[in-house]
Amino acid sequence: MSMSKLVGLLSAAAIMMALGTSAFAQQKTVKIGAVFPLTGQAASAGVHAKAAIEVALDIINNAHPELGNFPLAKNAGLAGLGGAKLEVVFADNQGSPATGQNQALRLITEEKVVALTGAYQSGITLTTSAISEKYGIPFVNGESVAANLTERGFKWFFRTTPIATDFAKVYYDFLTEMKASGAKTDHIALVHDTTEYGASVAATITSAFKEKGIAIAQDVAYTTNATDVQSQVLQLKEKKPDVVIMISYTSDAILFAKTMQSLDYKPPMLLADDAGYSDPSFLKAVGKISIGAFNRSSWSVGAPGSATAIIAKLYKDKSGDEMDDTAAREMQGFFVLADAIDRAGSTESAKIQAALKATDMKPEQLMMGYKGIKFDDKGQNILASGLIIQLQDGENYVAVFPKANAEKAPVMPYKGW
Repeated sequence: MSMSKLVGLLSAAAIMMALGTSAFAQQKTVKIGAVFPLTGQAASAGVHAKAAIEVALDIINNAHPELGNFPLAKNAGLAGLGGAKLEVVFADNQGSPATGQNQALRLITEEKVVALTGAYQSGITLTTSAISEKYGIPFVNGESVAANLTERGFKWFFRTTPIATDFAKVYYDFLTEMKASGAKTDHIALVHDTTEYGASVAATITSAFKEKGIAIAQDVAYTTNATDVQSQVLQLKEKKPDVVIMISYTSDAILFAKTMQSLDYKPPMLLADDAGYSDPSFLKAVGKISIGAFNRSSWSVGAPGSATAIIAKLYKDKSGDEMDDTAAREMQGFFVLADAIDRAGSTESAKIQAALKATDMKPEQLMMGYKGIKFDDKGQNILASGLIIQLQDGENYVAVFPKANAEKAPVMPYKGW
């Protein structure tokens, strides 16, 4: 065989191999595990989380030029992995820390996922992320706010959301402004469940306010998934606090609203710590008897035609509901994880971990109202931030604080029904 023919054959073989490699890259999928409560008392939150991630998958796996320069929207698939598509394997934690832990183990050892996200309730995020830490698998959390999650010395856990300490500051600043405008805010009551989320957030708020010289006057605890909260509501009715801060998951939040109505109790100000009060099922069930409730959030739909407005419509088309803050924070966390995998150009755990550590996203790259996303050495986003919203019509929340982000002025007192 002549040298020229040999070179030609080798060149042809090289081209075929390159085409084959390219085709493989285009067909390759990257599996991520998502652990959420798809059944049980918190199923509504889990179902909405699933819808949020499925919308994110559509944005990432299919080109969405209408989103402009929004990260991962221009191309179909992950450009850093030759157009590879993302696949999410959903697992039901059933609202149980033990079940969540077992599902995380299954996703890692059997489904061979390259990363994990979830798990809504802080207590379940605590156990599922411990499994990912043991196996050296990146875990990105977008919504759990218990402060201790990033105080465990973990190397594989990253959290994008603001946490209890961030929101405690927002609450203090908001109440300070409301007091300056004439509202009474001296007597504060905390109502919380005894889960990791409820106990941790209550302790964080108590500590943060104490540092400002403000004592929490009343601490009302209850067992989550309660069937009767009359005793707790009667405690509030007797003490007459100026402000009631509610730290409750969906079923409990609904029960408290109905019980307050039945016992004819309306606090002058009701301030919710997101969770159940953001759930669309809460608004459907008791929004009309919770008018005037304040809530924390980091989500705003934005102007018509903006990337956030387009994403909100995609979500509503998918779920049938308006995007709530929790689902939005979960979606943002998923985008950050996908972006890190794309930048890593690899499915190797250590390379994804390195990409997450190097994350430095600017506000214009986000769907949330954070100042950016950049992780400290504990895995916490140091640029996370929040605002206060109010349920002024029983169906939709509007931003009321800080003034720079406000759509409307806050309305007092709490109307209820």
